[in-house]
This record gives sequence, structure tokens and C-alpha cells, in this order.
Amino acid sequence: MTNFPDILYDVKDRIATITLNRPDRLNAHTQAMGKSVRHAMAEAAQDSSVRVVVLTGAGRGFCAGADMEVLTGIQGGARDAAVQPTDVAHAFQSKYGPSLDEHFGDMRRYAYFMRTPKPVIAALNGPAAGLGLIMALYADMRFASDKAVMTTSFSQRGLIAEHGISWLLPHLVGPSRALDLLFSARRVSPAEAKEIGLVNDVFPHDTFMEDVTAYARHLADSVSPRSMAVMKAQVWKACFQSFGEAIETADREMPPSFDWPDFKEGVSHYLEKRRPNFADI
Repeated sequence: MTNFPDILYDVKDRIATITLNRPDRLNAHTQAMGKSVRHAMAEAAQDSSVRVVVLTGAGRGFCAGADMEVLTGIQGGARDAAVQPTDVAHAFQSKYGPSLDEHFGDMRRYAYFMRTPKPVIAALNGPAAGLGLIMALYADMRFASDKAVMTTSFSQRGLIAEHGISWLLPHLVGPSRALDLLFSARRVSPAEAKEIGLVNDVFPHDTFMEDVTAYARHLADSVSPRSMAVMKAQVWKACFQSFGEAIETADREMPPSFDWPDFKEGVSHYLEKRRPNFADI
């Protein structure tokens, strides 16, 4: 287990779990936490034994947003623009699928989640507000506990749609619903979040992490890591492509897939009716 400030990092059964670890503050976000998540994600991206990344929170919350003491400290003056960090940027240079550097190269927030060549799952075990919700929106998919609650919160603080949520949220729920959630800053229940596409599924709180882990283990054990990496890059790239360009990308990516050992293994394990043994990346 690697130690980082304000988070826990653990790898088991080819699943890396990053746990925001300030439970006494509902895992309120700090700069130290942001740096730790970045470094932990970089470690997972480069670890060939890791096939899936799960991001969750310790205690009863996922992340309550930016630490209010930090916000209080900047009242009366504008926040300085975050410096573009380059400490672990190299870890997200994936060689699988189309390059995402042009559109998701910003290391100041969480766009590197998209460039991580492994599925990133946000496990919302409790409240996710403001920056905490945004962090979850950068993930490839989201699962929520039936006791979780979500809110954008920015309009209630006199702020704006921060850190890319003005792009992320409409892509998930559509412009009209996104504006509703941003304007009202109302609380969204797990049931509504699933209905509008904000989360993929809702699990009972008592078995929440077991259910999330079961899904993550299915990805880790049953499908090709290279296939997931390429498809992830294709889907995020397609947000900036025409339909024809997306087809051209697929046409370029298909021949290398035939040459990768996983294609032969994918056919063999199916015909031989056994569990697959796909190559790590």
C-alpha cells in the first residue's frame, strides 16, 4: 500500500481503490488531496497489475466539495489560477487508442481521468457536492449508494459552473437538466440521478462497496484490458468528432486489435468454454 496525504490507496484483485480520507470533514477537498489523487491515479495507470480504478470516500460521505475554510480564506479576492502541474503528466500518455492529449491534457483538475487507460469508477458512498460532484463526473461511470445525495451547490455560494462541469454535466443529462441542477443547486436523490443518467446504477448502502467491487471485478477478470483502453479513448475522443471521423478512428484501431494476443485469446477461451487469460497493459 502506498501512502499519500488525505487519501488511502490499495490494490487488490487487480482493482486499485483510491479513498478520499478526511472523514471528519466529509472528505472536503484540499490541494493536498487533489495532488494525492493525481499521484495515485498515475501509479494505477502505470501498474500493469491494475485493470480497474475505483474512487470512493471514507466514512459517510464521498466528498462535500471544497473545504469551506479554504473558501473563507479567499473571500474578498479572486482565487489565483491553478498552476499546470507536470509532475506525473507522463503517466497518462497512453499508447492505446486515439490520443486525448489535445482535449483532456489539462492536469489542473481531473481531465487526466479520461487519459487513464483503465476504467475509472466513482463510487458515491454518500454526499457528493460541488467539486466533489465534479470529480465524480470526470470518472467513466458512477455508482451511488441509496443513501447518497448530489448537488452542484455553486449558485448557493455565489459562484459559477466551475472546473468543466458546464461541459461534463450537459453531456450526461442534457442542457436543460444541467441548467436546472446548476441554477437550483437542489439535492438530487439516487433514484433521480439514475433516472436522468447522472449515475449508472444505485446499490443498497449496506452492500454498496461489495456491489461496486463485484462490477469492477467483472471488468478486471472477464474482458481485455487493451480493448477497454482503446474503447475508452474512442468514446471520449468521439465527443469532439463527427460520425465519419469516429468511423475512421475505428477503422485505424481495428488492425492492431487483430495483432494483439487478446484477439486470439478472446476466440480461444470462448471456444474452449473457459475463463479468459487476457494480457496486462
